[in-house]
Amino acid sequence: MTTGSVALPEDGSRPEADSDAEAVSVAENGIAPKDRSSVQDRSDAEDGPQTEDRSDARPSDAAGSSGSSGPAPARPVATRGVGEPDSGAPASRTKADDEAHSAADPRPPADQATAVLGTIAPANRRGVTPVDSRTADGPGRPAPSWARPEEDDQRTRALAVPTVPDTPTANFAVPTAPTAPTAPTAPTAPTAAAPRPSASADADAAGAARAPEEAESARAPLDLLAQLTNTPPPAETPRRTATRRVKVWAPLLLLLVGAMAGAQLLRPLPEPQLLATERTHTVEGQLAIPWPGEGQGAVRLPGSGTIGTFGAQKPVPTASVAKIMTAYVVLKDHPLRKGEAGPPITVDAKTVADGRSKNESRIVGLTEGSTYSQLDMLKMLMIPSGNNTARLLARWSTGSGSEAAFVEKMNAAARELGMDDTTYTDPSGLDAGTVSTAVDQLKLAEAAMKNDVFRSVVALPDAEIKNLSQRLINNNTLLTEPELSIRGIKTGSSTPAGGALVWAGYKSVGDETPLILGALMDQRADGADPNATRSLALVLANSKKVIESVRGALTSATVVRKGDTVGYIDDGLGVRTPLVAGAELKIVAAPGQMLRLTLGGSKGAAAAVPRTAAAGADVGMLTVGEGAGARSVPVMAGRELSEPSISTRLTRIR
Repeated sequence: MTTGSVALPEDGSRPEADSDAEAVSVAENGIAPKDRSSVQDRSDAEDGPQTEDRSDARPSDAAGSSGSSGPAPARPVATRGVGEPDSGAPASRTKADDEAHSAADPRPPADQATAVLGTIAPANRRGVTPVDSRTADGPGRPAPSWARPEEDDQRTRALAVPTVPDTPTANFAVPTAPTAPTAPTAPTAPTAAAPRPSASADADAAGAARAPEEAESARAPLDLLAQLTNTPPPAETPRRTATRRVKVWAPLLLLLVGAMAGAQLLRPLPEPQLLATERTHTVEGQLAIPWPGEGQGAVRLPGSGTIGTFGAQKPVPTASVAKIMTAYVVLKDHPLRKGEAGPPITVDAKTVADGRSKNESRIVGLTEGSTYSQLDMLKMLMIPSGNNTARLLARWSTGSGSEAAFVEKMNAAARELGMDDTTYTDPSGLDAGTVSTAVDQLKLAEAAMKNDVFRSVVALPDAEIKNLSQRLINNNTLLTEPELSIRGIKTGSSTPAGGALVWAGYKSVGDETPLILGALMDQRADGADPNATRSLALVLANSKKVIESVRGALTSATVVRKGDTVGYIDDGLGVRTPLVAGAELKIVAAPGQMLRLTLGGSKGAAAAVPRTAAAGADVGMLTVGEGAGARSVPVMAGRELSEPSISTRLTRIR
């Protein structure tokens, strides 16, 4: 900080109390003590760091150096102006200059301590002998230490008063160029420093005038920065509010939509399914079957299904019709090829004893130890319906000598065929506990007629057995009526069962000759009927009427024509591809018969349905009817079958 010129008191005395120095400083500079720090900080900020000037304090010569009785004249302190270099020699100053300065500045002189902002001159730290002020007046002499440029180690720092924020500062007095020292003058009595209100007011006014300019210059960069960074928001409008909301919510909505879209695309697609347009087809016309007034019955075409039923399908005694299951199980456990006789079976004592029974059908003339082939034993079982032969086959088939084990197999086979209303308690059917229905017996007859050996046996109206004295005669007299084309199967009669018949016949329709199966059960003749002989004749007569009616009504019905829409492929997402029949399909059926339609894969009902296919490609099969005799036709895609589109997969719900 640059200080003004300070004159030592003429008497060489030390500075007075700090309070007096501060008062004089207020009078000379127009600033309060509390403003000095602000002034000092401002000066430092403007001039940059500089070395402070320090004046070496010289003790006054109490005895005097040249015999003068008055105090030594004050010597000027070397000062620097702002931006001026230090001068190595003292500047000369005349008395006329002092008088002119005093006239221009009427303020009373201030002591050295007041001039240096209330600081006390430090003592001589290195023992340098102070130079008498009277020796520094001569021209050409070396400058005293207090006037020479200070070394770094000799400089001292002025005590800085803390800055008070936002306190305006007064203008510094502009330092003047040093002048040459003048001749010593007579000392004058010091006068009290009176405050100069006018000078202070002028300084305050000048500082106040300059303060807005300085504040304005300081605020200019800040205002520019505020304009760039702290621009106040524009006025709120509905459009701006809507825009801001869109900017805030649009990213969140896009993120949510993207997550949902990804989840939809990653979801596994449902399996496509084949859907038939119709599950059944009813043949045109109507067939009135002449059913009897009592009992129960059913007629069926293997392949096309049931033609009709009558009566309550409740379990009733079967009588010798049970022997159909006995032959079926024996051939199942001991199969024979067509024309093969099979292994020999030995007649045991129980079989001979059972042959002597009077109240049941039996084979007489058998002797213990005699042997017959399996085929011969099956003829004895099915043609004349020998009960003793049924028991012998049951014991032989299981190899255990027990009929009960064989009966268990009979019931197991019934469950496999879906004969839910059938129960077997003995292999011959004589026991009233063996019960079944007409519908169940047709299921068994359809399965048994697939066996060549079985068909060959039941179609025989009679047979001759080697080593057997009697010829075997079939009780089914319908076998001998050629117009009916009956080829089996088994009659049955007993007091508990009445008369029963399960029959099989054929009818040629066009180029096909389908098998016809029928059953009548619980047919009872009026009046006394020992051993149900008359009930057996009744069931044969009623069955003939039914057979003639059905045979005459059978026709070849067109179920599907080529190009007909028979179903769809549903991809599970709401898109259906039509399926059309690849060829015409006809089937032998009776008028009014309800045919079952099944749409399945090209390799079966359980085959996988394709997801893609070209138009016209085979994608499945349409089956009409039931069982092994059902008819099928290929179905093709009515148009191109393709994967679900991206939009469909994104908008799917299922």
